Amino acid sequence: FVDFLQKKPQGVILESNVIKGDDWAMDAGIYEFTMGATGDVVKARYSYVYTYEEGEWKIAHHHSSVMPEAFLGAPAAADTPAPAMTKAEVTGLFNLWNDALATLDPDTVAKRYASKPVLLPTVSDVPRTDYESIKSYFVDFLQKKPQGVILESNVIQGDDWAMDAGIYEFTMGATGDKVKARYSYVYQWEEGEWKIAHHHSSVMPEAYL
Repeated sequence: FVDFLQKKPQGVILESNVIKGDDWAMDAGIYEFTMGATGDVVKARYSYVYTYEEGEWKIAHHHSSVMPEAFLGAPAAADTPAPAMTKAEVTGLFNLWNDALATLDPDTVAKRYASKPVLLPTVSDVPRTDYESIKSYFVDFLQKKPQGVILESNVIQGDDWAMDAGIYEFTMGATGDKVKARYSYVYQWEEGEWKIAHHHSSVMPEAYL
């Protein structure tokens, strides 16, 4: 913050999506900063996880990143325009990925991701940023025969992208185990269909708080 504060930032939350636990809370959405030193206005996505500590709420986790437009880029000229979707339809895009899991075929799952993807998996410390590395991750994960269901969904939409963040739960068919996790998907319209440009999955805060 020594460098950041030189810009004299002041922020305002534009969209907020809150999820609460027994002794934690998460807020994720979009905020916008005005830099008092320059007058520049910067919009970004955020997530905070708050925990109760020493009699007050403290930030246990804070993630701030540029809006998807900044890294998705313009769609290819040959692409058809992205169709409008309801928030329920954005949430429903999860089913395409979940159905791919049901095939138990890593190739089918990997093809649900965009040409320039980012996957931050639940059970791997290695970011996956191309088809081969994503396929490699699912070779092991699919041996558990996972099937998921969304428990909470919070959708934000742009012109040719959509983000869904919330909580999902997996049942591992191979063992019967159930695993609950937080997720975020950023979808982009590519080659006539919605693909996953960014997918982040992480254990629930209780596991590390």
